[in-house]
Amino acid sequence: MFSFQKLEKLKIKVYNAIERSGPAAVVFEVMFNPETYSITYNNRYGSQQGINTSGTSRKYELTHPETMSFKLIFDATAASDFGLSKKVDVSKEVSRFLKEAFYMDGDSHEPKYLKVEWGTLVFNCRLQSVTANYTLFDKSGKPLRAELSTSFFSDIKDSERLRRERKSSPDLTHKRVVKAHDTLPLLCKEIYGSENYYIHVAQANKLLSFRDLKPGQELFFPPIEK
Repeated sequence: MFSFQKLEKLKIKVYNAIERSGPAAVVFEVMFNPETYSITYNNRYGSQQGINTSGTSRKYELTHPETMSFKLIFDATAASDFGLSKKVDVSKEVSRFLKEAFYMDGDSHEPKYLKVEWGTLVFNCRLQSVTANYTLFDKSGKPLRAELSTSFFSDIKDSERLRRERKSSPDLTHKRVVKAHDTLPLLCKEIYGSENYYIHVAQANKLLSFRDLKPGQELFFPPIEK
């Protein structure tokens, strides 16, 4: 018996909160899957050139969020879904997409949170820019086809971002849960590179004694000046 697998369409899910939990408020399913998509990774480096030198020293400053770009197509004339005509009002579809995914929400005073899903691709993001190119019109000038060039930037919670970056610099605040046989000097050695800060950490955590540690206890290690 002949059977075929239904084509999986790219979806853009709209959420009201950055956690993106529970059912999406709105789900856009594309008419046509994009032929390609691109993801851009970008570091920024500052430069400083001394007097009477021929070169510059470039120091890492930050990593920009990844950006994803692809093209969305709204077409009122095309046949889709194995020959079944899928009529759309192009102008209304573009306006609806911009309203839900791009424009500022009246309650939160900022654009909504998005999740792009297609196969194994899951990209938590927000919509950075849209360029709408109208390419086909009826006799009255009503758009029949629109191609939207979209750009989305990665958007995740700070806690998730820090987990991915795995930062261990001593100029950041750290938290540790005490395990058996942990000592404050050894934890300071691990985090700061020196045991000498154990008194400072004990004071910051209001410990009566730096030896008074109990398994399961949470300690925070404040930034130190270099």
